[in-house]
Amino acid sequence: MAPAQRCPLCRQTFFCGRGHVYSRKHQRQLKEALERLLPQVEAARKAIRAAQVERYVPEHERCCWCLCCGCEVREHLSHGNLTVLYGGLLEHLASPEHKKATNKFWWENKAEVQMKEKFLVTPQDYVRFKKSMVKGLDSYEEKEDEVIKEMAAQIREVEQSRQEVVRSVLEVGFPRRIQTTSGSARPRRGLFST
Repeated sequence: MAPAQRCPLCRQTFFCGRGHVYSRKHQRQLKEALERLLPQVEAARKAIRAAQVERYVPEHERCCWCLCCGCEVREHLSHGNLTVLYGGLLEHLASPEHKKATNKFWWENKAEVQMKEKFLVTPQDYVRFKKSMVKGLDSYEEKEDEVIKEMAAQIREVEQSRQEVVRSVLEVGFPRRIQTTSGSARPRRGLFST
Protein backbone atom coordinates (compact mmCIF):
# COMPACT_ATOMS: atom_id res chain seq x y z
CA MET A 1 0.00 0.00 0.00
CA ALA A 2 1.24 3.48 -0.90
CA PRO A 3 2.07 5.86 1.94
CA ALA A 4 -0.53 8.50 2.79
CA GLN A 5 -0.15 11.80 0.98
CA ARG A 6 -1.96 15.09 1.46
CA CYS A 7 -3.38 17.06 -1.46
CA PRO A 8 -3.54 20.78 -0.59
CA LEU A 9 -5.96 21.50 -3.46
CA CYS A 10 -8.51 18.82 -2.58
CA ARG A 11 -7.79 19.15 1.15
CA GLN A 12 -7.79 15.44 1.72
CA THR A 13 -5.42 12.59 2.37
CA PHE A 14 -5.20 9.90 -0.26
CA PHE A 15 -3.58 6.47 -0.36
CA CYS A 16 -3.59 5.75 -4.09
CA GLY A 17 -0.11 7.09 -4.78
CA ARG A 18 0.28 9.49 -7.70
CA GLY A 19 -3.02 8.33 -9.21
CA HIS A 20 -4.95 10.99 -7.29
CA VAL A 21 -3.73 13.81 -9.54
CA TYR A 22 -5.49 12.18 -12.51
CA SER A 23 -8.88 12.04 -10.75
CA ARG A 24 -11.73 14.24 -11.94
CA LYS A 25 -12.11 15.86 -8.55
CA HIS A 26 -8.46 16.88 -8.40
CA GLN A 27 -8.47 18.22 -11.95
CA ARG A 28 -11.67 20.20 -11.25
CA GLN A 29 -10.20 21.66 -8.02
CA LEU A 30 -6.99 22.53 -9.86
CA LYS A 31 -8.88 24.28 -12.67
CA GLU A 32 -11.00 26.28 -10.20
CA ALA A 33 -7.96 27.33 -8.17
CA LEU A 34 -6.08 28.48 -11.26
CA GLU A 35 -9.14 30.36 -12.51
CA ARG A 36 -9.35 32.23 -9.18
CA LEU A 37 -5.75 33.41 -9.54
CA LEU A 38 -5.89 34.11 -13.28
CA PRO A 39 -7.71 37.51 -13.14
CA GLN A 40 -5.05 38.93 -10.82
CA VAL A 41 -2.27 37.61 -13.04
CA GLU A 42 -3.93 39.03 -16.17
CA ALA A 43 -4.34 42.44 -14.50
CA ALA A 44 -0.66 42.32 -13.55
CA ARG A 45 0.29 41.42 -17.12
CA LYS A 46 -1.58 44.51 -18.39
CA ALA A 47 0.56 46.61 -16.06
CA ILE A 48 3.71 45.47 -17.92
CA ARG A 49 2.94 47.84 -20.77
CA ALA A 50 1.61 50.73 -18.70
CA ALA A 51 2.47 50.79 -15.02
CA GLN A 52 0.09 52.78 -12.84
CA VAL A 53 1.39 54.82 -9.93
CA GLU A 54 -1.03 56.02 -7.28
CA ARG A 55 -0.98 57.65 -3.89
CA TYR A 56 -0.65 55.03 -1.15
CA VAL A 57 -3.80 53.86 0.62
CA PRO A 58 -3.99 50.96 3.12
CA GLU A 59 -5.85 48.83 0.55
CA HIS A 60 -2.58 48.57 -1.35
CA GLU A 61 -1.25 46.22 1.35
CA ARG A 62 -3.44 43.45 -0.06
CA CYS A 63 -1.85 40.06 -0.70
CA CYS A 64 -2.76 37.17 -2.95
CA TRP A 65 -1.97 33.48 -2.64
CA CYS A 66 0.43 31.98 -5.17
CA LEU A 67 -0.66 28.39 -5.76
CA CYS A 68 2.60 27.40 -7.33
CA CYS A 69 4.83 28.62 -4.51
CA GLY A 70 2.36 28.05 -1.70
CA CYS A 71 2.96 31.50 -0.21
CA GLU A 72 1.37 34.93 0.08
CA VAL A 73 2.56 37.60 -2.32
CA ARG A 74 1.96 41.34 -2.06
CA GLU A 75 0.06 42.52 -5.10
CA HIS A 76 1.40 46.08 -5.16
CA LEU A 77 4.74 47.72 -4.47
CA SER A 78 4.59 50.59 -2.00
CA HIS A 79 7.31 52.98 -0.96
CA GLY A 80 6.55 56.01 1.15
CA ASN A 81 3.33 57.55 -0.09
CA LEU A 82 3.48 55.99 -3.59
CA THR A 83 2.26 52.63 -4.85
CA VAL A 84 2.97 50.88 -8.13
CA LEU A 85 -0.07 48.75 -8.90
CA TYR A 86 0.67 45.03 -9.37
CA GLY A 87 4.41 45.65 -8.97
CA GLY A 88 4.77 43.08 -6.19
CA LEU A 89 2.93 40.36 -8.10
CA LEU A 90 4.94 40.98 -11.27
CA GLU A 91 8.18 40.91 -9.31
CA HIS A 92 7.15 37.54 -7.86
CA LEU A 93 6.00 36.10 -11.20
CA ALA A 94 9.34 37.06 -12.78
CA SER A 95 11.47 35.54 -10.03
CA PRO A 96 13.46 32.35 -10.73
CA GLU A 97 12.06 30.80 -7.54
CA HIS A 98 8.53 31.20 -8.89
CA LYS A 99 9.51 29.70 -12.23
CA LYS A 100 11.04 26.68 -10.50
CA ALA A 101 8.02 26.29 -8.19
CA THR A 102 5.63 26.63 -11.16
CA ASN A 103 7.41 23.90 -13.10
CA LYS A 104 7.25 21.64 -10.06
CA PHE A 105 3.57 22.49 -9.42
CA TRP A 106 2.60 21.77 -13.02
CA TRP A 107 4.51 18.49 -12.97
CA GLU A 108 3.04 17.30 -9.67
CA ASN A 109 -0.55 18.30 -10.46
CA LYS A 110 -0.60 17.44 -14.17
CA ALA A 111 -2.08 20.82 -15.09
CA GLU A 112 -2.64 21.96 -18.68
CA VAL A 113 0.71 22.85 -20.19
CA GLN A 114 -0.79 25.70 -22.26
CA MET A 115 -1.84 27.55 -19.10
CA LYS A 116 1.61 27.50 -17.51
CA GLU A 117 2.92 30.42 -19.57
CA LYS A 118 0.09 32.63 -18.27
CA PHE A 119 1.50 32.31 -14.75
CA LEU A 120 5.08 33.19 -15.66
CA VAL A 121 6.65 36.53 -16.57
CA THR A 122 9.82 36.54 -18.62
CA PRO A 123 12.79 38.66 -17.52
CA GLN A 124 12.37 40.74 -20.70
CA ASP A 125 8.77 41.53 -19.75
CA TYR A 126 9.87 42.51 -16.27
CA VAL A 127 12.52 44.86 -17.70
CA ARG A 128 9.78 46.37 -19.88
CA PHE A 129 7.65 46.79 -16.75
CA LYS A 130 10.49 48.60 -14.97
CA LYS A 131 10.77 51.03 -17.89
CA SER A 132 7.04 51.67 -17.89
CA MET A 133 7.20 52.11 -14.10
CA VAL A 134 9.78 54.89 -14.52
CA LYS A 135 7.51 56.59 -17.07
CA GLY A 136 4.55 56.15 -14.72
CA LEU A 137 6.47 57.72 -11.84
CA ASP A 138 7.46 60.67 -14.02
CA SER A 139 3.89 61.27 -15.18
CA TYR A 140 2.62 60.95 -11.59
CA GLU A 141 5.11 63.58 -10.43
CA GLU A 142 4.06 65.90 -13.28
CA LYS A 143 0.39 65.52 -12.28
CA GLU A 144 1.23 66.19 -8.64
CA ASP A 145 3.17 69.32 -9.66
CA GLU A 146 0.17 70.54 -11.67
CA VAL A 147 -2.15 69.94 -8.71
CA ILE A 148 0.21 71.86 -6.41
CA LYS A 149 0.36 74.77 -8.89
CA GLU A 150 -3.46 74.84 -9.14
CA MET A 151 -3.78 74.83 -5.36
CA ALA A 152 -1.23 77.64 -5.07
CA ALA A 153 -3.16 79.68 -7.65
CA GLN A 154 -6.40 79.17 -5.71
CA ILE A 155 -4.71 80.22 -2.47
CA ARG A 156 -3.36 83.36 -4.17
CA GLU A 157 -6.84 84.22 -5.51
CA VAL A 158 -8.43 83.81 -2.07
CA GLU A 159 -5.72 85.89 -0.44
CA GLN A 160 -6.08 88.61 -3.07
CA SER A 161 -9.85 88.75 -2.60
CA ARG A 162 -9.38 89.03 1.18
CA GLN A 163 -6.92 91.88 0.74
CA GLU A 164 -9.37 93.68 -1.56
CA VAL A 165 -12.11 93.37 1.05
CA VAL A 166 -9.80 94.78 3.73
CA ARG A 167 -8.77 97.69 1.45
CA SER A 168 -12.38 98.54 0.62
CA VAL A 169 -13.33 98.57 4.29
CA LEU A 170 -10.38 100.78 5.18
CA GLU A 171 -11.19 103.24 2.38
CA VAL A 172 -14.82 103.63 3.42
CA GLY A 173 -14.09 103.50 7.10
CA PHE A 174 -16.38 102.59 9.95
CA PRO A 175 -19.03 105.10 11.08
CA ARG A 176 -18.41 106.10 14.66
CA ARG A 177 -21.07 105.39 17.19
CA ILE A 178 -22.18 108.44 19.08
CA GLN A 179 -23.29 107.83 22.62
CA THR A 180 -26.17 109.98 23.72
CA THR A 181 -27.51 110.09 27.17
CA SER A 182 -31.11 111.03 27.54
CA GLY A 183 -32.63 112.34 30.71
CA SER A 184 -33.97 108.92 31.71
CA ALA A 185 -30.74 107.09 31.23
CA ARG A 186 -27.98 107.54 33.72
CA PRO A 187 -24.41 107.61 32.54
CA ARG A 188 -22.48 104.50 33.35
CA ARG A 189 -20.11 104.63 36.18
CA GLY A 190 -16.98 102.67 36.39
CA LEU A 191 -16.55 100.18 39.15
CA PHE A 192 -13.80 102.12 40.85
CA SER A 193 -14.94 105.67 40.05
CA THR A 194 -14.78 108.22 42.79
